[in-house]
Amino acid sequence: MNPKILKLTEEIDKITHRIKSLEARLIELKAQKDELEKTEIVEMVRSVSATPEELAAFIRAFRETGGAPDHFKTQEDNVNENE
Repeated sequence: MNPKILKLTEEIDKITHRIKSLEARLIELKAQKDELEKTEIVEMVRSVSATPEELAAFIRAFRETGGAPDHFKTQEDNVNENE
């Protein structure tokens, strides 16, 4: 077989292997990120002194309004809305 074809085939195989390796690493990193985000959310929820019912009501209100109720928005959010 033509040496150029063999060289290109080897290069293709090498790059294909590298891509698969990087894709696997990407999946690992995304899983780690998701786990850290979940942990952060749990920590935030635990830091709130609210009953489970109050927390559930807040989440329902958040979903229904498409965002945080006005009294939960930061001052910066309110300034941006007024511009």
